Amino acid sequence: MPVKIAVLKETRANERRVALVPAVADKLIKLGCEIHMQSDAGAASRIPDSAYKNVTFAANPQGLVGDADIVVSVQPPAMDVVDAMKDGSVLLSFVYAHKEPELTKLLRDKKITCFAMELVPRISRAQAMDALSSQAALSGYYSALLGSTNLARILPMMTTAVGSIRPAKCLVMGLGVAGLQALATARRLGAMTEGYDVRPETKEQAESLGAKFVDTGVDARGEGGYARELTQEEKDKIAAVVTKHIQQADLIITTAAIPGRPSPKLISKAQVDGMKNGAVIVDLAAEGGGNCEYTKPGETVQVGQVTIVAPLNVPSLLAEHASELYAKNQFNLIELFVKDGAIALDWGDEIIAKTALTHGGDIKNEAAKKAVESN
Repeated sequence: MPVKIAVLKETRANERRVALVPAVADKLIKLGCEIHMQSDAGAASRIPDSAYKNVTFAANPQGLVGDADIVVSVQPPAMDVVDAMKDGSVLLSFVYAHKEPELTKLLRDKKITCFAMELVPRISRAQAMDALSSQAALSGYYSALLGSTNLARILPMMTTAVGSIRPAKCLVMGLGVAGLQALATARRLGAMTEGYDVRPETKEQAESLGAKFVDTGVDARGEGGYARELTQEEKDKIAAVVTKHIQQADLIITTAAIPGRPSPKLISKAQVDGMKNGAVIVDLAAEGGGNCEYTKPGETVQVGQVTIVAPLNVPSLLAEHASELYAKNQFNLIELFVKDGAIALDWGDEIIAKTALTHGGDIKNEAAKKAVESN
């Protein structure tokens, strides 16, 4: 019997991605899987049902998942869909358990093995499965474009018959995957670029992209590739250095986000109040409340003459490529545990063990377990 995979259509507001694209569907079939999809699952990504070959379509999501061995989606499925899944089946999607306590409890109680894509460990062997990074790269690219279209000036230097226009100054704060991609894109668009991060090892990466690094003398390296919490003294020291760069910038892109926790505040109201007239901030950390004290998640606001853009679910705005990368991430994870046309979970594999949110009636991730069971 082949492994049956059910692909759900996304139903959450402003979600345009799909968990499976035609090229990856073909790979799953070669792996020994049988693919069933919800009708029009790829429509929002401009992928019609007719683009998928050897795939069976069904309109009803509950019927679709009822006998599926593996269910895949981008956002977590609705409660009634999870309730219709057979006990002991496998789910792959983003979950963010601290935001979905009741859903996580249901996954636990139905003994569903849930691999939460945000939990993929950041180790070299898991890079091809790291959906957070693949989606963040697209967000970083798009943030520079979004900033340029909100500025009342151009990014590159331009020489005209009546004189030259100086290039815009772009400061990127937070040099993870999204930040480095934002730096690279802003540079390609012709801006003078600067990068800032509390982790000093990012200096070399910023400079390799042609950007100057804003060095504050504070080392805030934490676990898992994220920054640790800063002391008040460190915050004051950083503010003294960074304020000057903030107030000289035409465009600022902030990207500092920590999954499961509020986004750190990198730009204070006082710093915004001292910015150039016409300056723009693009806050990519809006999902967690934003990196700027003036940010309103999901909105574009004007504070004096400064514009603050705080988009939500940015990868979904580039749905075609976001879906392609996400589908490949999921395929590489599925390939770890689908062997010879059957599911074989190796709990000695660090990727399997750390990506699992729930399994066998238990919440496997300790941070999620604490957040859910205290709810």
